[in-house]
Amino acid sequence: MTRTLLVLGITLAAALPAQADITHKIQSSVQLQVDGAASQASRIGSTLSVSGSNVTLDTAPVLGTLTAGSAVGYTPGAYSITTAGDAFSYSESYIEGDATPTATSVSSGVVTSLPMLGNTTTTSGGVAGSLAGTIASDGAMTITAGGAGTTATGQVVLSIEVD
Repeated sequence: MTRTLLVLGITLAAALPAQADITHKIQSSVQLQVDGAASQASRIGSTLSVSGSNVTLDTAPVLGTLTAGSAVGYTPGAYSITTAGDAFSYSESYIEGDATPTATSVSSGVVTSLPMLGNTTTTSGGVAGSLAGTIASDGAMTITAGGAGTTATGQVVLSIEVD
């Protein structure tokens, strides 16, 4: 009898339906990006440097008058050798600074004229062109490249979880 109860218990336990939770997720996304134009410019100032040995200054170098919207300008100096026949050295350098540029403006997402100063970094704006992206209900992805400065990213994530 014990054996019959044991066999009956195993048979009933095997016949019971399994209990499980199943979770199915589908996530899809498309990201389209068009970069904008950018410019970073720094004005540099005018500098004048003079050095030497065994030279006499006859006429001093001169920086021009600073006026709004224009660069400074420069007139070189005049020098003569102090002791004839002795070694001498002379160096005069001048860096012309930037004039004040006109303001820039953006029209239809494009900067038509970017400033060019002593230190300039310029990035051209993106052109959308035929940039596009779609994901169908079956997960099929279609990404169409755009022009310069564009990015298209598509992703489909399928997950099945059984508890």
